[in-house]
Amino acid sequence: MTSRSAFKVFLSSIKLNFSVLRTSSLENQMKLSIPSITSMGLKEKMINGDVDEVAETAASICRGYLNGAWKKITSGDVTVKKLCGGLSNWLYIVSLQKEAVSPKHVLLRLYGQTHCEDALESVITESVIFTLLSERKLGPRLYGVFPGGRIEEYIQARPLKQHEMSDPDISLLVAEKMAAVHVMNVPINKEPRWMWDTINKWLDSLNEIAHDELIGGIYSVKQLRSEVEWLRQHLSKIYSPVVFCHNDLQQGNILLREDTSDPSIVFIDYEYCSYNYRGFDLANHFMEWRYDYNLPECPHFSVNKNNYPSHTQMLTFVEKYISSMRENGGKCKAEHDRVHSILKEVKHYSLATHLLWGLWAAINAHFSQIPFGYKEFAEHRLDCYYMLKNDILSKHGFTPDKIIPVKRKILEAEE
Repeated sequence: MTSRSAFKVFLSSIKLNFSVLRTSSLENQMKLSIPSITSMGLKEKMINGDVDEVAETAASICRGYLNGAWKKITSGDVTVKKLCGGLSNWLYIVSLQKEAVSPKHVLLRLYGQTHCEDALESVITESVIFTLLSERKLGPRLYGVFPGGRIEEYIQARPLKQHEMSDPDISLLVAEKMAAVHVMNVPINKEPRWMWDTINKWLDSLNEIAHDELIGGIYSVKQLRSEVEWLRQHLSKIYSPVVFCHNDLQQGNILLREDTSDPSIVFIDYEYCSYNYRGFDLANHFMEWRYDYNLPECPHFSVNKNNYPSHTQMLTFVEKYISSMRENGGKCKAEHDRVHSILKEVKHYSLATHLLWGLWAAINAHFSQIPFGYKEFAEHRLDCYYMLKNDILSKHGFTPDKIIPVKRKILEAEE
């Protein structure tokens, strides 16, 4: 069976699964032991329920999707541990107490709020991507998809800590793994629409819920919409090849395996995967070196700009990335595979990472139940966007007082 045929079969099975769950009666859902988000409050029970409710809900989900000993489990047969660190989802390890069972542990992921009209299609696409990456041993196995979440293979690993993002050995592993993802041929739309579509959707949502709000007391929706048009034209002059991207390679989405003697990493969380500009994926990863999302007190993140990779660190990373791309069969014009060319992409696509995640945080500040300083993060990322834009434009004869506020002449910046 071709990958395209397999994609259609898998897509149909997931759509059927969602269709059955949406149209089945409560009685049938209970017989299937698969809870419905709307009728049974799955998310609410997992997030706000007591220990017994959490165990019963988790057991019910696993009973519906896993085989073997999992088919007959009760809440007394499992232990549930909530993981911290997710900014978009809630994560739980569900463990079966019986011995000699495989799998003995699974990861239960509940989606956070999804702010787009095609939420179901996004979940389906992510599930397909998840499966393909798993087949290529680039990610964990997918056990099941249900309304509001999925069940994944639990890998004995932990998210990277902030200081490990710059660890020389780990950084080379990330470069190598990123290259392996970038050369993948995934049967989804290959037009690089994700970045701009996502930015515009989040702007539209922000316009609906907070039309008159000034983010940080400064940035209006109207102003940011104009900024998007400026950035689109600006980046159209910075060549960056379109590849299959992860788009969110921050510390929480890179796991360091603990079941191997040699360092080994796994990428997780594919909700933003798409065909996109190479420069965005690289720029976003480098920018994430600066952030730590595990502060126990508000706003639950810290920024250390000194952690941004040095020129030498970026050179080492990019050189490893280029060699790994070639080893994996990646093809690109020679002039676009030069380190200088790629570092130029990184510089300018960093603007897009600030703007996109600033909007993401501004939206989540209104909806998300996850304890995180979304408002402060939105203000910070938008501030960073304008500081970087001013820096880029100032190299072309503009002084800071001339390039604030935002209506500026469009220039192609050369580094």
